[in-house]
Amino acid sequence: MAQYTKHPVSAPPTAPERESTGHLLLRGYVILVLVIAFAHSAVYNLLGQTGAALTLVVFTLATAAIGVPMLARNRPQPFRWRRLPWAALGYTALALLSIVWSQWRGPTLITWFLLAAITVNGLFIAHVLTWHEIVRALSSAFKWILGLSLAIELWVSLVLHGPLLPNFATLPDGKIDPQWYWVRDNLFDGGRIQGIVGNANLLAMISLFALITFGVLFAARARWRTTLALWMLLAVYFLFRTSSATALACAAAVVVTLGVALLMRHARTPGARTRIYVVAIGGTVLAVAAVWLLRGPLLALLGRDVDLTGRSDLIWAKVLQRAGEHPIIGNGFSSPWVPTDPAFDHWITDHGITVFHAHNMWLDVLLQLGALGVVVMAVAYGSLLWRSWFFAVDRPRWDLDAARPYSPLTLLPSLFTVTLLVQGLSESTPIMLWGWLLLVLLSFKLKSVPLVGVGERDLVFERGARQRRVP
Repeated sequence: MAQYTKHPVSAPPTAPERESTGHLLLRGYVILVLVIAFAHSAVYNLLGQTGAALTLVVFTLATAAIGVPMLARNRPQPFRWRRLPWAALGYTALALLSIVWSQWRGPTLITWFLLAAITVNGLFIAHVLTWHEIVRALSSAFKWILGLSLAIELWVSLVLHGPLLPNFATLPDGKIDPQWYWVRDNLFDGGRIQGIVGNANLLAMISLFALITFGVLFAARARWRTTLALWMLLAVYFLFRTSSATALACAAAVVVTLGVALLMRHARTPGARTRIYVVAIGGTVLAVAAVWLLRGPLLALLGRDVDLTGRSDLIWAKVLQRAGEHPIIGNGFSSPWVPTDPAFDHWITDHGITVFHAHNMWLDVLLQLGALGVVVMAVAYGSLLWRSWFFAVDRPRWDLDAARPYSPLTLLPSLFTVTLLVQGLSESTPIMLWGWLLLVLLSFKLKSVPLVGVGERDLVFERGARQRRVP
């Protein structure tokens, strides 16, 4: 019997290429690294300080063991040395150099190894995975963290019937400060929930990053969109149940950034883009001024006081005072602060617990590496913001075709960067652990592969095809 097909004889249909087992294992390993980075406090609460440190060492050695042979064989592509995030690497070098003048050499050395380990893992992920794979790996990592957070909250409320201390320690007699709890058993009583990471503010930020990632994949029409929608609902639920003022401010900034980016994508002329920029910048300035003037009532709605829960009076004043002792090169790198070191032990306390960062990334950098460090960090984040913004709003082009559609995935770097910068006004996370991982990963990937949907081989093929078509 005759068979009919719409495919030309010269191009018969072929099955999609399957991923090799090795690459699937590589993606699984990257997901595990991301889970450890974003939920490092959960590892700390589960295994203690020594266990958390050993976990980070093991994963860094594993990353080196996997990455070095791949570099030697130029797999999966040649390593782009010229495209390295030099500003971020310069900050890492300055942090190591600060051991010469550091007022706390022990914490400088310890925390620098932490910074170096995170840097290595960020470079590794950016090199071995494509943009699509990075977004999918982030999505999988966030699903694990949110799912485990819901599971431990349900277990504490339905099985344990009481709060849980780190390392599953036995609750002492009498009442203790809730700040010591890993999980507070607030799932059904309306209080702030902390999830597996043991911190409401941290869970809120992870929920916001997860919501951005799931939304980008949903807009890109990824498979299992119904399941993605359910994960988005869980992320929204956690975002509001954590009652984090910082996360809600970041979410507002993300909404504004997303709206402006979408308007820029629909602008037809340079003049239209200029008008959007003027309105967006002017509106942002007015909005920031209004929020500052009405900060008292707005913070009261969230149950916060005007000094941002002791930040301005208790923390920032003392940090500025110590930073003034060495304003140019700082007192020495330490991110986070090491609470057991005499320089930080009971220097600034909150609920009887020694604070381990300045709750403002710029003040933290000023304290540690002075004005020089602030400049280097500003260059690192400024370049990331610049590249990520035009990555989002410029139409993808690598030849004369100017009609290619935008990819929703290109919105993710700019939304992540804005979130980190807004969070950095009240937290120091953007300069340590997963905040630093995102800075290194996104900076390197944006510089080395500034397009989505085309890799180095595809780009070479397109250029070769054009050259062959020239008579």
